[in-house]
Amino acid sequence: MTPDANVRFQRPAPPRAADPLDGVLVVDKPAGPTSHDMVDRVRRLFGIRKVGHGGTLDPLATGVLVLLLGRATKLSSQFLGSDKTYEGTLRLGVATDSHDAAGAVISEKDCHGITRAQLEASMTTFLGDILQVPPMVSAIKFEGVPLYKRARKGQEVERQPRLIHIYEFTLTRFELPEADFVLRCTKGTYVRKIASDIGDQLGCGAHLSRLRRTRSGNLGIEDSITDDELARLSRDDLTRRLLPLARFAGAGEYKRD
Repeated sequence: MTPDANVRFQRPAPPRAADPLDGVLVVDKPAGPTSHDMVDRVRRLFGIRKVGHGGTLDPLATGVLVLLLGRATKLSSQFLGSDKTYEGTLRLGVATDSHDAAGAVISEKDCHGITRAQLEASMTTFLGDILQVPPMVSAIKFEGVPLYKRARKGQEVERQPRLIHIYEFTLTRFELPEADFVLRCTKGTYVRKIASDIGDQLGCGAHLSRLRRTRSGNLGIEDSITDDELARLSRDDLTRRLLPLARFAGAGEYKRD
């Protein structure tokens, strides 16, 4: 068959050259800003249009926040699905409506009769596969509206439980009314809801007063820069601090242990 002389054939466009600002940046997020605040901060500081993150941290939480720049945003599902490790503090005897220190106090009870053994026994019940009901103060949407917006109006809706897995839940300090712990878990785990559930089990109420993410997948605090260091970086400095895409793409680094 003779090709139509009126049809023009175009050569495929050559692949776009790699941008030195395509990569992964691990930030040690301070308490206060949201994860989206940190994304916007990097956009403004370095004039980068495409920036995302690999897993939200609550405003009061600190620690490992994985930022994805340029082409690295295509790897978001790998990072969002990674396991996480946290260090935190339970405050026994005080329950809040958000299950953390940012919420309004809804009950106060004496917790000084609680023993270390009782707390550790309660923590053990959360190991392995569990179904967790997400808290009302969360970004999960119900009929298109984030739950936290409904919670602000005093509304409560039924939430479907989600399957999560807790690999490790270790008590590291017990000094009532506080207790420190290390927790390693799958994606989507609400640590503050676990804190609240422990308070309910012990009958005294509890909330999460401190949370620090120390690892996300194979990336840890040792890979991060502080917010102050971030503010002092030039664009050239940033390119030297980025982790290259080749380290992650297809490497299977973010599979469950």
